[in-house]
Amino acid sequence: MIHRRRIAKAGLGALLAAVFLSPIAAPKPSAEPDEAFAFDDFPLQEPLEHPAWFKQSFLDLPEDLEEATAAGKKGIIVYFGQRRCAYCRMLMEVNFGLEDIVTYTQRHFDIIPVDIWGVDELTDMQGETLSEREFAVRENTNFTPSLIFYDSEGEVALRLRGYYPPYKFRAALEYVAGGFHRQETLSDYLLRAEDALTFDPDELNQEPFFSPPPYALERTRFPAEQPLAVFFEQGNCHACDILHAQPLQEEAISDLFGQFESVQLNIRSDTPVITPAGQKTTASAWAKELGLFYTPSLLFFDQHGREIIRLDSVVQFYRLRNVLTYITSGGYRTEPRYQRWRVSSGF
Repeated sequence: MIHRRRIAKAGLGALLAAVFLSPIAAPKPSAEPDEAFAFDDFPLQEPLEHPAWFKQSFLDLPEDLEEATAAGKKGIIVYFGQRRCAYCRMLMEVNFGLEDIVTYTQRHFDIIPVDIWGVDELTDMQGETLSEREFAVRENTNFTPSLIFYDSEGEVALRLRGYYPPYKFRAALEYVAGGFHRQETLSDYLLRAEDALTFDPDELNQEPFFSPPPYALERTRFPAEQPLAVFFEQGNCHACDILHAQPLQEEAISDLFGQFESVQLNIRSDTPVITPAGQKTTASAWAKELGLFYTPSLLFFDQHGREIIRLDSVVQFYRLRNVLTYITSGGYRTEPRYQRWRVSSGF
């Protein structure tokens, strides 16, 4: 049963988590509910412009970092985007439409924009020169927007691939600005906040294509007949509710999932699991090992148990359909870079 009633909660748990996690101003409630999770994710008709306050960079990252730290900032953020990316628009209009997020970001970071299809020359932190496009491919920016946070020492503090709603984005900003990345993972940082909040447990949304337990997912000794989709979710998850009530109700999506073995795991549970690699563990331990911090997260594995790609940020119909087609068509076998496959295939 799909618990559509939870959608009406308007992300209350998310809102409370934001207040607990961050000393910056509490979010505007109107910005947190459905608009951050449910939107038309087809390519934009008009090209997107990033905010004027993004740094006008010569794409020399060591120089950008030096200038940022000299100004008392904690580091820089490299933003990978596309001109017609609906998820990039959400970051610009929803997240950077909130004054507290803009103020906090500008106080602690400079943002360096990079076009993942760009040909301008860029110098990376190691002094290597390459094009924007080559840099984006090397840094595995399968989904835009992608953000790489570099701390004051020039080390990668955090990577975000895809769009995250304001409450998660605030937490990511503080995680790096506060230096927490030096002592714990973002998933552990967020878990401490979740544990401090008291919510009644709630059931997970169900789908007819989910396989029942036991979850013996090993594929290394004997290849499976179908690729594998693993849904990591939790109760009281507004984004999970949106996923089940909208994209997963589309016939095109459910038909594509019919070509997968699909299982659903509670990211906070001790449910026994044998992973595709044959490791005996639990759902929560496996999620931690995978570095997951967002629900729902969808991970896809091939018939031999190798991870193909993951969707661990906000996802709507267009992106989900394309990823499923990328896998079911076998496109990943000839083109390991999802964005290149998407463009060459006309999606």
